[in-house]
Amino acid sequence: MTAAVRRPTPLTLVSGGRAAGREAAIAQALPPGQPAAVILEGLADGNAILADLAGQVSPSPSFPLQLLRIAPGCLCCSGNLVLRVTLNRLLRHPPAHLFISLADATHIEQLRTWLTASPYDALLALQADMVVS
Repeated sequence: MTAAVRRPTPLTLVSGGRAAGREAAIAQALPPGQPAAVILEGLADGNAILADLAGQVSPSPSFPLQLLRIAPGCLCCSGNLVLRVTLNRLLRHPPAHLFISLADATHIEQLRTWLTASPYDALLALQADMVVS
């Protein structure tokens, strides 16, 4: 019996703008008909577009949307451990696509470097960043 080869999960880092703008951009980029996951950094503002969308589509097994929120804090510095735990749990049953929305993109290159190192280099396939204005 051969072990199934796991394809890396496409990952898009989303930065810039306000939380509502980043969520709207992610909502438009969600792969149609495929399971997706979104990790949001920071607090939600009044327009929780993805939370509303997750509530609408999560009951459908053909299009589950996992929405995870991490408290504000740089994901490559103070939020590193929380992000690692969240990613490790999420990647046990990987989605078709993963988005990480950054409240502050100051250290996006360090985060990118961290996500391309072991063990994530085999688990994730970083895509072009989405920058919201």
